[in-house]
Amino acid sequence: MSDRTMTAADTPVAGTPHVDAGDAGYRKDLKSRHINMIAIGGAIGTGLFLGAGGRMANAGPSLFIAYALCGIFAFFVVRALGELVLHRPSSGAFVSYAREFMGEKGAFTAGWLYFLNWSTTAIADITAAATYAHFWAMFSNIPQWVLALIALAVVLTANLISVKYFGEMEFWFAIIKVGALLLFMLIGIFLVVTQHDVGGHTPGLSTIAHHGGIFPNGVMPMLLLIQGVVFAYAAVELCGVAAGETENPEKIMPKAINSIMWRVALFYVGSVVLLALLLPYTAYTGDQSPFVTVFNKLGIPGAASIMNLVVLTAALSSLNSGLYSTGRILRSMSISGSAPKFTGVMNKGGVPYGGILLTAGFGIVGVVLNYVMPGKAFELVLNFASIGVIGTWGMIMVCSLLFVKRAKEGRLTRPAYRLPWAPWTQIVTLVFLASVLVLMWMDGGISRTTIDCLPLIALALVGGWFTVRNRVRRIAAERQDSCPERPTG
Repeated sequence: MSDRTMTAADTPVAGTPHVDAGDAGYRKDLKSRHINMIAIGGAIGTGLFLGAGGRMANAGPSLFIAYALCGIFAFFVVRALGELVLHRPSSGAFVSYAREFMGEKGAFTAGWLYFLNWSTTAIADITAAATYAHFWAMFSNIPQWVLALIALAVVLTANLISVKYFGEMEFWFAIIKVGALLLFMLIGIFLVVTQHDVGGHTPGLSTIAHHGGIFPNGVMPMLLLIQGVVFAYAAVELCGVAAGETENPEKIMPKAINSIMWRVALFYVGSVVLLALLLPYTAYTGDQSPFVTVFNKLGIPGAASIMNLVVLTAALSSLNSGLYSTGRILRSMSISGSAPKFTGVMNKGGVPYGGILLTAGFGIVGVVLNYVMPGKAFELVLNFASIGVIGTWGMIMVCSLLFVKRAKEGRLTRPAYRLPWAPWTQIVTLVFLASVLVLMWMDGGISRTTIDCLPLIALALVGGWFTVRNRVRRIAAERQDSCPERPTG
């Protein structure tokens, strides 16, 4: 996306602190406990609670390797974002950093890729919520699209009130998710140690050994599932967005980000290993949470129902996070002219409701998908969400590379909290993300169709930029005239 004319909107200005106009108007209502739980909630979502069942059925116990590998790169991404946050906290997060280091074209690309991620993730979340609700007999006769619409309406209403309510909601959602996973792991460990019967199977290593081993279908199914596992970590960057509405982010953020690594190891890898030990991989399906499957097999009255309520909470939590983050990102873009003007409007509670409503509007597309193709809606949007995740993570790492480059040139000072092994960490992560795209194409079916749509996505970005570039430059010039000491890049 280039053109011949370079202006203040295209070239960042060196030597002075970057100021993002989109950061004005927010309230610093998020506390340390909120950020810590948002970091947990971002690392534990629908991709684990629902997606792990179908992936286990396809790849077998080797799924834990995919979760561990993707978890390492997810940590690199959020650690890179954490360094940028400590350089300059912003509710525009990586869009604001792309504007600083790559100019308005970079901010435009980063923002709309992130919107692609969360607008499609919102569809996945309401689809998951509707799928979970069908577990109970009282909802079994209600069409899936109706349940999806109800889920969207409930979360949207709560999200529009204020950031304080969002923080409280995410805090308790995360408490429920973590508490449920810890309970599952304690029960699972007890069942494995005592070799208690689970649905006619004796848990332990024999469950894996007698059903094809770690790679029952070979290595390739595990590799091909990596794109879906990447989606499972899609919200780890959420704590970076929340930093702009946090008091003392320089104290809170490092602790929250560093804790993500052990949480990934404990909750993702540990849970998948236990699932593989408790039941044969063939016992799991894509239309039911694997945790619900285990409790169903145990036959404990009410246990499966309670776990299903927990995974429903996880889906609503993810939807809540997506509406929150896209609202902030779109406002940052709107202030610069890269997004529609109405997405920059805030209410009295400091909530950018215009951007939130735009994302929710795409959630309506999910309601339609659940009406037209209820059995395929989740798989379809999962692939497009993965493209958005890969694009967002890639932009974060490119911004991190440019940040480190400027620091080496003496134009900026890196904070003490840094991404280790830079710039090699960024380069290896970018190579990994590119390889995920190759794996998606090799997977065929909907995954290959998604990759085939990349030229259309690129064309839409190019067309979008040429549509808004004059407005972006006019706004940048006006800002430069009013505050000549401030950069507009």
